[in-house]
Amino acid sequence: MTDTAARGATTDAVEAQTRRLSTEGADLLLLAGVGDANLAELQRIYPVRVTLRGDAMTIAGPAEAVEKAAAVAQRMLDAARQRTALDPDDVLRFSMEGPATGEGAPERLVLPGVRKIIQPKTAGQAQYLRALFESDIVVGIGPAGTGKTYLAVAAAVDMLSRKRVRRIVLARPAVEAGESLGFLPGDMQAKVDPYLRPLYDALEDMMPPERMQRALETRVIEIAPLAYMRGRTLGDAFVILDEAQNATSLQMKMFLTRLGVNSRAVITGDKTQIDLPNKADSGLTQVERILPGIDGIAFHYFTDADVIRHRLVREIVKAYAADAEKDA
Repeated sequence: MTDTAARGATTDAVEAQTRRLSTEGADLLLLAGVGDANLAELQRIYPVRVTLRGDAMTIAGPAEAVEKAAAVAQRMLDAARQRTALDPDDVLRFSMEGPATGEGAPERLVLPGVRKIIQPKTAGQAQYLRALFESDIVVGIGPAGTGKTYLAVAAAVDMLSRKRVRRIVLARPAVEAGESLGFLPGDMQAKVDPYLRPLYDALEDMMPPERMQRALETRVIEIAPLAYMRGRTLGDAFVILDEAQNATSLQMKMFLTRLGVNSRAVITGDKTQIDLPNKADSGLTQVERILPGIDGIAFHYFTDADVIRHRLVREIVKAYAADAEKDA
């Protein structure tokens, strides 16, 4: 063997690596997926070769890729041992999240079915996302375009897919903003649907149409006016109250006292867009005054720096804020 060939063989030996992981106790059909789709996804993400033989999974390839793939494979094995549903979307999500960190907050979300990655675009959004996973009740206050509702819906879909909650409930006050509900065509549901449309839009961006439709039909996901929450107990649910600045103090108390065991609530609103006849009646401003300091309740304030819509939206928000300060 020449010196060059010997050096090349040595380099290959250093770079190549093989890891064997025990599959004992794991459901191999769940682990591999339909048509070995889960293993194929792991090989698509990392330049490795994955084989299942006997009681072991073998991962071979460049050392760095093998280490990363092995960490993801370990999470796949854990799920297969617990008989938890596992598909290629889960494999992708495991790779994006890195090593398992218990129940901590992910830095980004990989949503099943649509393979969509939700990632905070500002420091404020990152703090908000962490709060959504770390606190039982989160109050997000700030201007339009900051991702208050979008990130909350993404967190809800993520937790539903992980089976950390069994359902999602999305609510909004149906408040007349200059128009009268009575003049809208159709029955009551048709009249309130325009108020709920932004919640449908967010869901449609995060779930395959057929899965979303099935979830709505089986009430795994429920979208309803806030008034429909009265008299209910919402257990094992991720509940979002959007446009909370238009909930009255009584409605806000009613909403907060609906929470049952293993439920989370997110309240989002913009104090500059209160459409109630008497702005002092806003339940959002009331909770801002009386709930800080309670363990398990987090408040997050967005600023114009968190606006991620058209660049002019940020300038418009700043202009309105400056005008409000003049009038104060």
